[in-house]
Amino acid sequence: MKCIGLIGGMSPESTVEYYRLLNERIKEELGGLHSAKILLYSVDFGEIEVLQHQGDWDSLTSIMVESAKNLEQAGAEMILICTNTMHKMADEVAEAINVPFLHIADAAAFEIQRQNKRKVGLLGTRFTMEQDFYKGRLKNTHGIEVLIPNDEDREIVHNTIYGELCNGILKESSRNEFKRIIEQMAAAGAEGVVLGCTEIPLLIKAEDVSIPVFDTTLLHAEYAAKKALN
Repeated sequence: MKCIGLIGGMSPESTVEYYRLLNERIKEELGGLHSAKILLYSVDFGEIEVLQHQGDWDSLTSIMVESAKNLEQAGAEMILICTNTMHKMADEVAEAINVPFLHIADAAAFEIQRQNKRKVGLLGTRFTMEQDFYKGRLKNTHGIEVLIPNDEDREIVHNTIYGELCNGILKESSRNEFKRIIEQMAAAGAEGVVLGCTEIPLLIKAEDVSIPVFDTTLLHAEYAAKKALN
C-alpha cells in the first residue's frame, strides 16, 4: 500500500471527511484491521482565506508547493490538495514534486464520464466557479461542458461556504437555496452537478435534488484509495 499525502485544513471539516473516507475505502478493500497509510500537512485556513480574498495567489502557491514538498520528503507517495479552490495552483504543485499529484477535477470527471454525462453544473467558491482553472480542466482535458449559476446565486453559494459550511454550520434555509440553484441549472440543461467545494457535500446529498450529484470529496478520496492499492 502506498502512503497518501494530504494537504488539508481548508477547512478542517472537510479534511476530517477525507481521513474517514480513505480509511473506510481501504478497510473495504483489504478487510480485517487494515487502514490507510496517510501523512497530513494541515495549514491554517484563517491565513489561507485572507490571502484568497486579497487575490494573493502567489503566496498561496508558495504555501501549497512547500506543503507538498514537505509531504514528499516525509514519505508521501502521492499528493492530494483537500479542497477544490486551491487546485488553482495544481500545475505548479505537480511540477514541484516527484510523486503523482491527484487532481480533484480529474476524479470528478472520471465519474461524470462513467455515467455518460456531457454537461454538468458546478457549485463552489466564486474562485472555482468563475475562474478557468477548474472549468477549463473539465472542458479541455475531459470534454465536459460546465454551467454555473447566475451572479446573485454565485454570491449566495460563496458566502454560504465561507460563512457557514467552513465553520461547521448547516442551515436548512441554505440547503433549500442550494437545492433551488441546482434545479435551475438542471432546467438549463445540466445532467448532473459537481459539488466543487469539499464542504458542500456536508449540506447537499444525492437525495436532495433531481439530477446526479458528484461529490468531489468522496470521489477524490476513492481515487486516492485506488491509487494507493494499485
